[in-house]
Amino acid sequence: MDEVVQKAIREVAAKAKKSVPWEFDKPYDQPYYTWTGNEWKANDASSSTNQTASDISKLALLSWNIDFMLPYADSRMSKGISHLKSFIDKDTEKTSTANVIYLQECVETDLELLASHPWIRETFVLTDVDISYWQSGHYGTVSLIDRRLPISSCFRVHYSQTRMERDGLFVDVNVRGKNIRLCNSHLESLALEPPYRPPQINLCAEYMRAAGVDGAVAAGDFNAIQDFDRTLHRENGLKDAYLELGGREDDKEGHTWGQQAATALRNQFGTSRMDKVYFRGGLELLSFEKFGGDVCVDDRGEREDIVRLGFEQPWITDHLGIKAVFSIEQSSKPTSSL
Repeated sequence: MDEVVQKAIREVAAKAKKSVPWEFDKPYDQPYYTWTGNEWKANDASSSTNQTASDISKLALLSWNIDFMLPYADSRMSKGISHLKSFIDKDTEKTSTANVIYLQECVETDLELLASHPWIRETFVLTDVDISYWQSGHYGTVSLIDRRLPISSCFRVHYSQTRMERDGLFVDVNVRGKNIRLCNSHLESLALEPPYRPPQINLCAEYMRAAGVDGAVAAGDFNAIQDFDRTLHRENGLKDAYLELGGREDDKEGHTWGQQAATALRNQFGTSRMDKVYFRGGLELLSFEKFGGDVCVDDRGEREDIVRLGFEQPWITDHLGIKAVFSIEQSSKPTSSL
């Protein structure tokens, strides 16, 4: 497994971008992409019309980190897409529920797979079809937004305080007359000094509370492994979805990392609640659950290779996914341009 990690570190360093057009800690607009039937069309959110999804009353947010370091990226992402589809298809209230998927640790070939999948083309808008807007030249985040949701803004905030080229990906959607801001972020990894997760969450919260935002949801792999991670939501005026529904901070039922990690890593670090959903504003939390347990690659040779790296099973990722469902009440104010 050490060999895999060292290889990933070398790849990240080799693909580092020499220069970037954005200013750190400031919004940098990017297009979002809609499948037209023969191509992904780039859309400029700033020119979008004033629309709202009045027939949508609930928002289901799914977040999943698909480990970028393991081999067989195509097989693992393909299996992840299949699992997401079957998981979402179980929803008995599809008509009134819009689904949004946050993915972290995607590599460039993952974007190609997502863009080529028929279900994704028919169902979602993509924030990214290439790596142009990632700070890293090797891995990053992408959000899949239900096609029925009108998008009024799409931008990234690239963190100045990061050793690992992390950012926050924001998309504004209009639901029942409310501007709901969606933030997908992969926060800084490891217990390094000084810690960068506090300023990163502080920056996310700043944009979640911005003028004109009626409600906001931030989620992703928050790498919550230190004591200060336990209070970041409260310190920034946000709610933690797992805790809001009665979960306890030290309850292993809430843990999302470690169960599917390499055995040696699990023995060394145990399990933890790395993945979280924070929210604020005009959203009523209805449910919270985990998904993605025991999803494995199918090919026999690939299965054997992954197990040989030190895993008990040929899992596609070391993280479990998390899903939070929110209800959105009809706005009583007139819809206005955002």
